[in-house]
Amino acid sequence: MRYGIVLFTSDRGITPADAAVAAEGAGFDTFYVPEHTHIPVIRAAAHPQTGDASLPDDRYLRTLDPWVALATIAAVTTRIGLSTAVALPAEHHPITLAKTIASLDHLSGGRVSLGVGFGWNTDELAHHGVNPAKRRTVLREHLDAMRALWTDEEASFAGEFVNFGASWSWPKPIQKRIPVLLGAAGTEKSFAWLAKNADGWITTPTEDGVDDKIALLHRVWREHGREGTPEVIALAGKPNPEQLAQWAEAGVTEAVFGMPDRTTDEVRAYLGRLAGKLGIGA
Repeated sequence: MRYGIVLFTSDRGITPADAAVAAEGAGFDTFYVPEHTHIPVIRAAAHPQTGDASLPDDRYLRTLDPWVALATIAAVTTRIGLSTAVALPAEHHPITLAKTIASLDHLSGGRVSLGVGFGWNTDELAHHGVNPAKRRTVLREHLDAMRALWTDEEASFAGEFVNFGASWSWPKPIQKRIPVLLGAAGTEKSFAWLAKNADGWITTPTEDGVDDKIALLHRVWREHGREGTPEVIALAGKPNPEQLAQWAEAGVTEAVFGMPDRTTDEVRAYLGRLAGKLGIGA
């Protein structure tokens, strides 16, 4: 089982580049950052953790652009994977986002994966012209359109929400397929979407019954004719050896730990302690 780090980026505390250098040096495998383009002041959407319009952390108002953050990381690291937990491709035009992600994969030597979400903040989606009732379809079309641009010499796409004629777009990603990971509650509906459109699952921060949900995911995966097994990225709290061993047995491929919103020295010390508890090293 691999180990990763997620930084809830903001304009305070340690920079993504400094945090990723420390994480890579401590032996972690992947570095994740979130995305919110903005937070509407007046919202009807309830946050999944609070159950109402209040936010559990003011960093939701202050998140850095994920692709700029990951680009700064790519420039100062050599090994650690670059990912999002999660990005919101439905809020971007797929032609421009495909160019951004392909450029990052090209310049980083093929280290990018794409964690995506449907978007709990339906008011945020609406500001981008996305009908919340259609967000799953919009996300699917945006991913399909980007994959066409990443793979086809002359790419085109015709859908309900995305349409463009034959076009050239380089660079292509170094990877033959950018891995897509769905961050969503572990339900049969979500897993059916995942089996059709993605390559793995990122658990939600409050997910319970992970073992049973992985079994459900594997069943749905097979029923949709997918070969192999999906990636499972589990968001963890404190390192619990028994839980980690149980997760590995159940099929978790990577456990991901958050880091404090602190100074550079404090975060480096935290990562060193965490790596020691996990028994990993550079």
